[in-house]
Amino acid sequence: MAQLEVTVGKPVLKQGHDAPGQVSGFIHLNGLNHKGSLAISFSSKALLLIYRNMLGEPLETLDDSALDLAGEITNMVCGGAKQRLASKGYEFDLTQPTLLSGSPHSIEHTPAGPVVTLPLHLPEGEMYLEVCLNR
Repeated sequence: MAQLEVTVGKPVLKQGHDAPGQVSGFIHLNGLNHKGSLAISFSSKALLLIYRNMLGEPLETLDDSALDLAGEITNMVCGGAKQRLASKGYEFDLTQPTLLSGSPHSIEHTPAGPVVTLPLHLPEGEMYLEVCLNR
């Protein structure tokens, strides 16, 4: 949708709760036997680039429309992840995305457990996909 080349970095176990970006979308994953959460944290540059490419309008600073876009992207990614996990026998309900912004802000994954972070490098800025799944 944004027509951007993304380079996927090496997954790492996250240490602490600090968000790596300036804006983060966060969703709880609730299943009968599984619980978890997913977050996407955007650098300002990455979110402004995605906004420009998806909506065809330049934006100089993050505003409510950029935050809404971060929530929509988080929803789309979680929806896709939900379908893939369902095909492997993991059924989840998703909550509405919670948006967090400011530097710094923290992401409290639930339930507490290891969080895998996958860095995504864009031509301008970075995004970080964080996943925490427990039984």
